[in-house]
Amino acid sequence: ANPNGDPVDENKPRIDEETQKNIVTDVRLKRTIRDYITHFKGIEIFVREIELDSGTIQDAKLRAEDFLYKGETKLKKKDLKLKQMEDIIRENILKSCIDIRLFGATIPVEKTSNDKGSVTFTGPVQFKYGKSLHKVKLQYVKGTGAFASKAGSKQKTFREEYILPYSLIAFYGIINENAAKTTMLKEEDIDVLIDGIWNGTKNLITRSKTGQMPRLLIQVVFKEDNFHIGELDKRIKFITDKNQEEIRDIQDGKLEIKELIAALNIHKNSIESINFKVDERLIITVEGKEASLKDALSGFNTKELLF
Repeated sequence: ANPNGDPVDENKPRIDEETQKNIVTDVRLKRTIRDYITHFKGIEIFVREIELDSGTIQDAKLRAEDFLYKGETKLKKKDLKLKQMEDIIRENILKSCIDIRLFGATIPVEKTSNDKGSVTFTGPVQFKYGKSLHKVKLQYVKGTGAFASKAGSKQKTFREEYILPYSLIAFYGIINENAAKTTMLKEEDIDVLIDGIWNGTKNLITRSKTGQMPRLLIQVVFKEDNFHIGELDKRIKFITDKNQEEIRDIQDGKLEIKELIAALNIHKNSIESINFKVDERLIITVEGKEASLKDALSGFNTKELLF
């Protein structure tokens, strides 16, 4: 698969040259979540591809103007000042678009070519770049396409691409409650987000990403405002007897979580609850001994996510 191609480097999977680990941007993960939210849940999002009658793709300025309305009435730019446009668009987008409530955005607003501004939302949900828990090896693949190389030709086109045979990627993210207030983020939005992280990954349908599987999801809910432990992704390790570049399956190794459990226990009094989802093929260990995540988290208020 190609978890996240780099368009300026032949769309090759992104690899950290120093560590030889696969990198996936936060933008790719957010797109995965957005696609699931709109295509599978049928919920309105702002950032999506809309084809106009002319055959061109709607740009951000025109997309913003989709939200220039009051009640059922569509408003005209010529009847409004720029500040009024910005205020109306801001209010309607936050009411309508879950992705802006989650991730924020800077949205251009244009009354005329000489009178323009923007509406900025700081997203309460922020992810670090994902990074594989092991070294990866880039593979070059060449194959035939389904179409002729030119009209009337019997010779098919050739496609060339770079893939990774396997990559187990860890992401870490936080939800900032202060930013959540400004975007009017709701608890049910967070439920949709968590669903999208898991099932969005499972339902990727592009050829380069088909077959990707979520393996572990842990949501830590804190009691205290403005508190988080940080870097939880660095407290798990994928242990294998193979050379890391030879890993081809989740059961080629085991996920060691002793450092994660230790960090959670240190801050136990600050933790309200821990929600989790574990893929049945993932093998978890604590200090080298196989364990269920539920047992490893005994002593915490836990809930297994069902979706």
